[in-house]
Amino acid sequence: MIKILADSTCDLSPELVEKYNIGIIPLYVRLGDEEYKDGKNITPQDLYAWSDEHGQTPKTAAPSVEDIEQFLDKDSDDEYIVFPISSSMSASFNNCRLAAEDLEMSDRVHVIDSANLSTGIGLQVLYAAELAAKGMKASDIVDEIKSISGKVRASFVIDTLIYLHRGGRCSGLAALVGGALKLHPRIAVIDGAMRPEKKYRGKKYVMDYVKDMEKDLLSARPERVFITHSGCDKAVVDSVFNYLKELNHFDEILETNAGAVVSSHCGPGTLGVLFIAN
Repeated sequence: MIKILADSTCDLSPELVEKYNIGIIPLYVRLGDEEYKDGKNITPQDLYAWSDEHGQTPKTAAPSVEDIEQFLDKDSDDEYIVFPISSSMSASFNNCRLAAEDLEMSDRVHVIDSANLSTGIGLQVLYAAELAAKGMKASDIVDEIKSISGKVRASFVIDTLIYLHRGGRCSGLAALVGGALKLHPRIAVIDGAMRPEKKYRGKKYVMDYVKDMEKDLLSARPERVFITHSGCDKAVVDSVFNYLKELNHFDEILETNAGAVVSSHCGPGTLGVLFIAN
């Protein structure tokens, strides 16, 4: 049997995790001296409240080698395909490989560098699960995922720069100017790292961001598109959903909430539309 694992930064909903039988390995979120497991005993709202109270960004940490080994059954004949967050963003990828080596399972545990985050990982996870359900061999699934990994389009538009600033992800001047002029940057995942792109102004910045992608959306693979957000107003999310629906291109439009790890870096009010290009 082939089992699909991902770390908690894939931001897949509990419903999708159950439907596709995905094993989720939680990362850690640290609020001062307290440590929590992403998706288990902390919510983004918890960390926003703590961050605002203390004026700090929560720390995050990869699952340990021992944590990951709990998801691998050395005594079975199962093969595993594991999707951690981009190797340039966390030790999660390396720890997954070390866990496989420690258990002498490297021949059966295929660790894929997703070169992504959030549902940019999730898109790859669901595709792998579908291929496994069709009876494809693990090695062939890995080859197929590697062939489409560079086609995953993951980007987000940020409501507030405070969290990026607190985490040292943009200069103090940039955060000050962004707050004063109400600038909302588009952050894209490129070559496995987050990079700022265009900036938007005004109250309709989310829809401006989405509409800028219309050409790419209409030429994307049609299986699915994700709307992933960190606590946006329902009216905003509904507007994005309706816009994507009216494109009449995607077989399914999936809405998910960013987990605590991703939310700790992007802050509340962040929204992304993620898909795979053809």
